[in-house]
Amino acid sequence: MTRRAELNCDVLVIGAGPAGIAACVSAAKSGAKAILVDDNPFPGGQIWRATTDEPAQHVSSSRDAALWLRRLRECGATLLSSTRVVARLSEELVLAENENEAIEITFHSAILATGARELVLPFPGWTLPNVFAAGGLQALVKSGFSVEGKRIVVAGTGPLLLAVAAFLKSKGARIQGVYEQSSWSQMIRFTASVLKRRNMLWSALGYGAGLRNSPLRCGWWPLSAEGDDCVGSITVTNGAKSKTVDCDLVACGFHLVPNTELPSAFGCMLDHGKVKVDEWQQTSADRVFTVGESTGIGGLELALVEGQIAGLAATGNKEQTSRLFNKRKALEKMARAMDRTFALRPELRYLPKPDTIVCRCEDVPWSALHHQRSMRAAKLHTRCGMGACQGRICGAALEFLSGWKSEFTRPPVYPVRLSTLIGDPQVPSKENP
Repeated sequence: MTRRAELNCDVLVIGAGPAGIAACVSAAKSGAKAILVDDNPFPGGQIWRATTDEPAQHVSSSRDAALWLRRLRECGATLLSSTRVVARLSEELVLAENENEAIEITFHSAILATGARELVLPFPGWTLPNVFAAGGLQALVKSGFSVEGKRIVVAGTGPLLLAVAAFLKSKGARIQGVYEQSSWSQMIRFTASVLKRRNMLWSALGYGAGLRNSPLRCGWWPLSAEGDDCVGSITVTNGAKSKTVDCDLVACGFHLVPNTELPSAFGCMLDHGKVKVDEWQQTSADRVFTVGESTGIGGLELALVEGQIAGLAATGNKEQTSRLFNKRKALEKMARAMDRTFALRPELRYLPKPDTIVCRCEDVPWSALHHQRSMRAAKLHTRCGMGACQGRICGAALEFLSGWKSEFTRPPVYPVRLSTLIGDPQVPSKENP
């Protein structure tokens, strides 16, 4: 058997989005030997992902991104890009893999910055070609997919919708409409609550300016997407009336859900779908900290503050974190306001029709699921959640649609090569079979 590569560190940070970068920088500057692991080729996460026409560093040209990525380069930490942690082997040992090898990493403390993913709810036609998750389409465009001249409808809920719509329009798309399921009154209250947050306010104003002449409708949500070989229109409603909008592409997402699979594998306690942490961002697992969206959807500023607190606490510098507590408290208040504003309306539970596919990996329709009693029963009877995504898409949707709770995550957390689990067998030569 070929031996796995072996590394060791004081602080292992998993996830190189803003929260993970802040945690890694804070830990390294406190004198710790830090390793930062991320499955993307470049650090920055989704929010700081660069477009193909941005600088050669392959990172966003935003001021925050430039500042924190420079700090990361200068702090002395080791960055393992295109590397994914797939299992926790023991209390201080994880197994990771990249394209070329398996890696065992020994650590004293771990900081999990696993981020969030989009919640995508099934509705008739959502599996048609050219119907995308909102953030998914944004990522594709940043990677070079052209939307020049394309008619696009953006629908769903959450602050990501405006950001995506403004970005797509800046790339030459024709935004046919942004349809936000939250009401105008909810949106106005939320806007009033962010007036003291200058960064958030300027961002919102910037998105609004970027979307001038593109209709924004609040209190509207998608009913169905129509088309033959690909989407050609989408029907939206406000509950009282419906209308059909012609389009070439649909970007649809219903806010975000925390990625808790890896924290669960580390034995971290969850609370209402997010990782439970104390004032130092420490979880119920000893010397395991969690930061960013996995502790609840709170946005960039909160993620950076939580990362700094955890990086300091993981290295024993808890007294230095107190100056960040008040800032975190104010940002947590904003996060709660965001939760209230973009809470999903009950009408969305009735979007799927009997023949609407819910589990795309295993082609399981709603008719085969709605009478099941739990996610486990659905798996046993229909294979729902047993495909390539391991329930990451349909699981969150079914939690909203049916109230089912996802089961405990079993290792490996992600699909993994057999050679990573058992080592590469020596291949016999033709001369010595």
